[in-house]
Amino acid sequence: MSVTVGLKGRAEALVNDQNTAQAACSGALPVFGTPFMCALMEEAAWKSIAPHLEEGQSTVGTKLDITHDSATPVGMKVWAESEITEVDGKRLVLKVAAYDQKGLIGQGTHERFIVTNERFLSKAAKKLEG
Repeated sequence: MSVTVGLKGRAEALVNDQNTAQAACSGALPVFGTPFMCALMEEAAWKSIAPHLEEGQSTVGTKLDITHDSATPVGMKVWAESEITEVDGKRLVLKVAAYDQKGLIGQGTHERFIVTNERFLSKAAKKLEG
């Protein structure tokens, strides 16, 4: 399997009290929170890539450069779409966008790296050592 330019992904959610700016402590208003929009974009990206990786591999997000351009109230459906625009070895660059039922709410770019699960987790666990 291989990861190629043009690979697309999608993830969706319903805006509710648990994914508002208030819930994320990123604002005071009961609208879809930017941290949750970022997470939805990353979900669209990693889930589209995962089936194309070798056994024991995953991807990790390393960069997200996005705008959040329109507020979405509680009760509306939101979704994110991703598309790989560049493959540079283990580095992947994706175009990401988020929508609600009225149109585009955010967009930008996202970078992920292909990692070997065991090696990545081992390196992270070393931070716990004295």
